Amino acid sequence: MSSATSNSDLHDRREKVIAKGNISGTTSYVAKASGAIIEDIEGREIIDFGGGIAVMNVGHSHPKVVKAIQDQAAKFTHTCFMVSPYESAVKLAEKLCDAVPGDSPKAAMFANSGAEAVENAVKIARYYTKKPAIISFDSGFHGRTLLGMSLTSKIKPYKYALGPFAPEVYKMPFANCYRCQFNQEYPGCDLECANHLEHVFTNVVAPEQTAAIIVEPVQGEGGFIAPPKDYFQRLKSICEKYDVLFIADEIQTGIGRTGHMFAMEYYGVEPDITTSAKSLAAGMPLSAVIGKKEIMDSVHPSGIGGTYGGNPLCCEAALAVFDIIESENLLQRSVELGETLGRRFKTFQESFDIIGDVRGLGPMIALELVKDRTKKTPAADETKALVKYCFDRGLLILSCGTYGNIIRFLMPLVITDAQLEKGLAIVEGGLAAISK
Repeated sequence: MSSATSNSDLHDRREKVIAKGNISGTTSYVAKASGAIIEDIEGREIIDFGGGIAVMNVGHSHPKVVKAIQDQAAKFTHTCFMVSPYESAVKLAEKLCDAVPGDSPKAAMFANSGAEAVENAVKIARYYTKKPAIISFDSGFHGRTLLGMSLTSKIKPYKYALGPFAPEVYKMPFANCYRCQFNQEYPGCDLECANHLEHVFTNVVAPEQTAAIIVEPVQGEGGFIAPPKDYFQRLKSICEKYDVLFIADEIQTGIGRTGHMFAMEYYGVEPDITTSAKSLAAGMPLSAVIGKKEIMDSVHPSGIGGTYGGNPLCCEAALAVFDIIESENLLQRSVELGETLGRRFKTFQESFDIIGDVRGLGPMIALELVKDRTKKTPAADETKALVKYCFDRGLLILSCGTYGNIIRFLMPLVITDAQLEKGLAIVEGGLAAISK
């Protein structure tokens, strides 16, 4: 039972002891959560359309996840897999190696966070290729560690005054069809944005020096930008031409978020290395790097690992997640949820000129808000107003994007139809309010 009597009291305490840079989106403090509903310490219920930033795909406090953690905690909580291993980590690695796209033999390693998974993926790629350079993409996000920030594109708040950054990291444009940097239109563009990798290899960094490219199948923090289906196939073919590895950062897109276990399945591409975290263990701190076995096995013994990587509580939670996705048919639910959201948001777009674009993959979907559809001027202030309008009425939504004008939707896949409808009605009311 919480000792706090109100959100304001707890916030006052927080202000004294939590670093100012470690902010929260609201001043409503959570007491408990279940499924797609959060309840704060004052008893207020909030419909969750954010899912802890894509972490709660199977819902808050799913009974199978809770039981798996409890059962494991009664046995042992930590031995360090690098010292005394256990079956749950092996079982989870088997499931992940089967789940990532492609028929090549795979191997996996575990860490704690998405950023750690990215760091290890880059380490492994550099070790295997004996090349130093990494190419990431405009609007991409890969974490807040030194290398994560270096790979990430957006300056504020993620990189501002936090450098210097890691060397041998290079950027190239991403396939943003709504705001094409090449002033082209798909499909007449012949994927100039992907072909630009050839330009990078000629004018920015040589392929003989490039270990890998790292890319999100759908950019998360960058604004839920989903490329054309053949974009990644073109990138992969160029990488193969020059013996450059292809790293898919599936930290936000993976574990059913897009209607597929991993989004690269939709694009028909087998990555050389895949990173996973967020919904992998339903809120427990666990990440994984899964790659072609030849690549993963290239690193010398103890060259990768970590004290807490593959913690048994986290592994059991993740195994429960796999069970839930299969037993509750959540991939099909994800597809259906995406179809419902797509239809509703297109209807919203017809009604509200402030919606410039509706995009995403499956239920990883977003609205881009603009002041003028022709000029595509970002409506950042209106986006903030919509977030506040919804929260004041019991709905949590999240913004993102380079210009802070994207509303992204990441509700748990277990959300009920009634909860979904209630939340969408609040969003529609908010759009009407900010459009006046």
